[in-house]
Amino acid sequence: MKNFGTLEYVLDTYSKNWTWKLTGSRAIGMVARVIPQAWYGDGPDEAIVPDTEQNVQKIKWILDRYPLEIKSKSIWHRKIRHVVIPKKKWTRIEKLRRANPGKQFRGTLMDFQREGLDFLIKSYGNALLADEMGLGKTVQTLAYLASEKRTFPALIVAPLVTLNNWQREIEKFLKKKSRNGRIVEDWYPSSVLIRTGRCQDLGKYDFYIINYDLLHKRLDDLSKLNIRTIVCDEVQHLRSKSTKKYEAVKKLATLESIKYRIGLSGTPIYNRGSEIWPIVDILRPGLLGTFDEFCQYFCYVNEKGKAVVLENKRASLGEELRKHVMLRRKKSDVLKELKEKVRYKEFIDSDINYYYGELDKIWKKLEEEQKIATTAFDKFSSYKRAIQSERQAAGFAKAPHVIEFVKNIMEIEESVVVFCHHKAIHELLHRSLAEYSPSSIIGGQTDKDRQQNIDRFQNGETKLMVAGLRAGNVGINLSRARYVIFAELDWSPAIHRQGEDRLHRIGQKNTVFAYYLIGNGTLDDHVANVLVDKSYEIDAIMDDKIETFENKEKAELILAQIHDKIATRR
Repeated sequence: MKNFGTLEYVLDTYSKNWTWKLTGSRAIGMVARVIPQAWYGDGPDEAIVPDTEQNVQKIKWILDRYPLEIKSKSIWHRKIRHVVIPKKKWTRIEKLRRANPGKQFRGTLMDFQREGLDFLIKSYGNALLADEMGLGKTVQTLAYLASEKRTFPALIVAPLVTLNNWQREIEKFLKKKSRNGRIVEDWYPSSVLIRTGRCQDLGKYDFYIINYDLLHKRLDDLSKLNIRTIVCDEVQHLRSKSTKKYEAVKKLATLESIKYRIGLSGTPIYNRGSEIWPIVDILRPGLLGTFDEFCQYFCYVNEKGKAVVLENKRASLGEELRKHVMLRRKKSDVLKELKEKVRYKEFIDSDINYYYGELDKIWKKLEEEQKIATTAFDKFSSYKRAIQSERQAAGFAKAPHVIEFVKNIMEIEESVVVFCHHKAIHELLHRSLAEYSPSSIIGGQTDKDRQQNIDRFQNGETKLMVAGLRAGNVGINLSRARYVIFAELDWSPAIHRQGEDRLHRIGQKNTVFAYYLIGNGTLDDHVANVLVDKSYEIDAIMDDKIETFENKEKAELILAQIHDKIATRR
């Protein structure tokens, strides 16, 4: 790779101190922005940087982006010793075999799921199971709990909408074990759903099942139960170390009684690669060093102050995870009979007059709120409300064309899932597509209503499902459909992938087509570009390769079929 200049340890003639001298116009430009203590040397393409620990760290960030010829190698390597990843406490997980589950397990595992069981056994139950969605991470985990000695009682921490599903899966796949170790074939382990934040005795059960948001309120009660295993489903909920849910899980994970810590997620990284550190710190503390050490070695800080994994470090971070803590299989690797998934961006018309009229109202209101805001928090909150309002305006502006697009696909007699973000858009779509008697998943539903709507769709009683992006993207199976339409876009690629994989999973016999409907002239275009940029970082770490966002040929064949139906109908 071409060098952009040099780095040398020199005695500065001006300050009479040992300093770092950098050359090369691009590197000097970076120095001017990130190291305010630096000064020019003998020319404009030469910078002198004081030799401090903080400056050495910043020079290293520059080196990761602008390869420089290091002329004082021994001194440089001595100076940066503290930023390398500490010696690991964990051994490499060996080649996987097909393990057989213990007698307490009820059912049959597929070959790749038996390898997943072997992975959990060889990692001593302290691991991240990061298979793509729809590959049975729940059943692999239950098989492990049935195979390892003394795993009960177990605590399952999961999103609210998946709690009932966990209870059903426990009853389906596990047999009861009595106190004397005898297996009771026709019964299953005891479990309790924790639904309230009020402190009270929880009683004795094999499984305690609770959602993330309640966990910190019941921390004292749970700490008294002598729990042996903690399973964090959709473990991306712990991606921020500043949240109450993270703090609660961290405290529980360090209890002396806890021997097994398992994280489950097909999308453990939502937005930035640095989100993996808090998760690994719970499952295998010390593997990636402290957060500061991790950031110094793998990351740079972007203009928003967020730690982003350097492009040239993404593959090595992924390798580090796969060696010691993470099992990641893609559906294309283990389910040869499962057809591929195709993503396509479809640009559709928008009511631009309406959109810009709404924008004018939104930004005028923002200006008024900013003037009367008395704190930085008030200003930030008003700005966030404006962005949210703009996203909803974009949804309404393209809604008539989204509805037309959905109707055209329904004309070719296929089952369809439509995802949207705002409740107002959800209600509009549901009302405008009432002729198809759609099922509905939306926040605030009871568990019973939610399941009834899923069953209606999966049983073929309706061919249309309208679902909230965040209410309907986890814990459900919608494999009856082969078309998924995103009527609105989310900022996180993981949200969309979870939505896609409600369809693209075990039991799906067709190619799944995912259409991202982008309103011309709206905020959508910017959001789509952000999604692609974030996807590159996530894919490089998780899968060591970049997925293409779209496959035009196959997707356009479907569009041609839709347009043909329109023409013949007219």
